[in-house]
Amino acid sequence: MTAPLMSLTWTDHLTGRQGFLVVDRLLRGVASGGLRMRAGCTLEEVAGLARGMTMKEALHYNPEGRYIPLGGAKGGIDCDPQDPGAYGLLVRYLRAMRPYIENFWTTGEDLGLTQDLVDRAAAEAGLVSSVQAVYPLLDDEATARRRLADAFAVEVDGIGLDELVGGCGVAESALAALDRAGVPYAGTRVAVQGLGTMGGATARFLTRAGLTVVAVADIKGTMVNPAGLDVETLLAARDAYGTVDRAALRPEDRELPGDAWLSADAEVLVPAAVSYAIDAAEQERITARWIVEAANMPVLPEAEELLAARGVTVLPDVVVNSGTNAWWWWTLFGDIGADADEAFAHTRRSMRALVEQMLARAEADGITPRAAAHAIVADRLPVIAERFGWYR
Repeated sequence: MTAPLMSLTWTDHLTGRQGFLVVDRLLRGVASGGLRMRAGCTLEEVAGLARGMTMKEALHYNPEGRYIPLGGAKGGIDCDPQDPGAYGLLVRYLRAMRPYIENFWTTGEDLGLTQDLVDRAAAEAGLVSSVQAVYPLLDDEATARRRLADAFAVEVDGIGLDELVGGCGVAESALAALDRAGVPYAGTRVAVQGLGTMGGATARFLTRAGLTVVAVADIKGTMVNPAGLDVETLLAARDAYGTVDRAALRPEDRELPGDAWLSADAEVLVPAAVSYAIDAAEQERITARWIVEAANMPVLPEAEELLAARGVTVLPDVVVNSGTNAWWWWTLFGDIGADADEAFAHTRRSMRALVEQMLARAEADGITPRAAAHAIVADRLPVIAERFGWYR
């Protein structure tokens, strides 16, 4: 792939903090990708995420579906989301990015931001919606917007559907890998880093499938129990940032340092918090058989090479966590309705088919799953470009 189509750095006139926007590709004049906020966010990081979005969009291309892939983009703001001035900074960033959001960049929640917060800040910045650039591509804008709004209003066991579909996709990716290897769910142990939107939903779906979550890490540390943590209780005890109130722990649960999740005695490791969580040194501590990338770019390339050399399979983020983005568009374009059962069923079918294709390609070609995902994208992009025109 070539260099990004557009890359820019914005400096806030009040605080001097920086924000970034990278548009990797446009398809039909539009690109899709969320907005993250974290201290230390960089232009290079955002560029990597934008490239990943191009891949996620292409991977979910279905010639028979109504949803047609968009290009890839990403936004980022260098600020701790818990900083007292974070919301004002977000509003000023969105106001500065307003011409891009109005015309070709559709965005939404990512690390450090919730969709409710993005929507509130977008309205304050004078935007109709954070995804308004896609509206001209819809056959019936009013119906489509109402359908998406209805979907966002759906709750399942107290958690919004929009917060659950991504974790459903991550969990199904892990289950597909276990099925392919002939490993039963019962007795398979899981460690999860991060109990926010993605990590929390993943833990719930894996537990309900019969796996045992033995370790969960948040900003305060790692909670462990070899017999299994009470995931539903931990989910109910989270704050808005995914931090668990330790009063919810049972006497048999233990607390360990924050990085203890890496060496947890588990077959499946789910990094679901931050990018760059596993480097070449830290990978030595991992004994899991599978790493399922719920977060964006959690495993550094050099660490992934070392993990592959010792038989640890990394299921890449561009596939594993792509369900949230796809669900937005499946719903908006009308492939599915505002119904939880339909959303979960469609997500499971799509993610399982994609993971199985990726793993079969990796096995046949003797390459890693990530390399297989890249190969699938390379096959699909020319087909997409031929059907829909300019892909830049």
